[in-house]
Amino acid sequence: MSLDYHDFSDEQRAFASAVTDFCKRETGTREQRGEHPHNPAVYERMAGLGWLGVTDAGLVDTCVFLEHTGYGMAPIGGFATSAIVAGAVRRSGTARQQATVCGGLAAGRTFAIAMSEPEAGSDVAALACRADPGPDGGWVINGQKTWCSNAHFADAILLVARTAGRPGDHDGLTMLLVPAGTPGLRVAGIDTMGGREVNDLWFTDCRVPADAVVGVPGQGWRQLMAGLNLERLILAALMLGTARRAFDDALGYARERRQFGRAIGTFQVQRHRIADLATEIDCCGLLVYRVAALADAAPGRVLARESSMAKLKTTEVAKQVALAGMQMMGGYGYATEYDMERHVRATLVSTIYGGTSEIQRDIIGRSYGL
Repeated sequence: MSLDYHDFSDEQRAFASAVTDFCKRETGTREQRGEHPHNPAVYERMAGLGWLGVTDAGLVDTCVFLEHTGYGMAPIGGFATSAIVAGAVRRSGTARQQATVCGGLAAGRTFAIAMSEPEAGSDVAALACRADPGPDGGWVINGQKTWCSNAHFADAILLVARTAGRPGDHDGLTMLLVPAGTPGLRVAGIDTMGGREVNDLWFTDCRVPADAVVGVPGQGWRQLMAGLNLERLILAALMLGTARRAFDDALGYARERRQFGRAIGTFQVQRHRIADLATEIDCCGLLVYRVAALADAAPGRVLARESSMAKLKTTEVAKQVALAGMQMMGGYGYATEYDMERHVRATLVSTIYGGTSEIQRDIIGRSYGL
């Protein structure tokens, strides 16, 4: 860790160093990382080291892992969604589901979560994809989901579907685990500036058994709210690492690139820009680990305001850092030969997924009675 954001234990510092060393050795070059956000071979090696079960240890440990894999640009894009699904199952699932999902994550399996729909993004209550009781006691799913990250290689998808009520109701939503390859499920990729990361899902008379339900039927909204701390901190910690990496890449360039007979970092405009970015990143680190420590101290407490602040601040700063880095590097920042353009792509979308910055601001504002 480049900065003392938190009173880390010796074990956490050792863990951070181990992850950093692994990334330098195993994912330090573009060739090692590959062109896709998720590299199964790297993911499996981390599973073999026992690292993918880190969410069992608490949120501070999880943030340590995500910050340092984000900094190391480790191509394990499936981890974040898998950890979110595992968190939901750990809180609400049966022992069998926990063994399948939480144990599966630790062993290197991947999972996706499907909430958004063409007419329901930020407004989760507007979900219309339905799961109706089937003749065999199970559920029959019909409808569409969209923007589902990692569904094209996930072992199973945690689906949030409507089992009662109508669009606009918070009650009546249910979580169901749908294994990959279930008849009636079709997955189609959406082309984005980040490549193949998200998907459309179509459910046509897709049948799952009664024990596919995670938690209590009709209580999916409350179960989702219980997972806000984990989901938002996962995204914030990942972007904290990405922000630090973009900053260090820009700083290295500013020290080495010479124009007008001197390193460009010695010009006041660049020195001040570097100073501002470093200060903002430090603030983000303090915020992320403070919220993680609060959540670990009171596991059942939903920190809606604080977790929204962490997600909002860190993703916006990460975007600011990456865009400033591209500006400092000029044409080289735009070239695929350098990592800065990848940092820009990663940080731009971070202010959208997992609840947009506008939604985070609205949550924070409402928490003050507004």
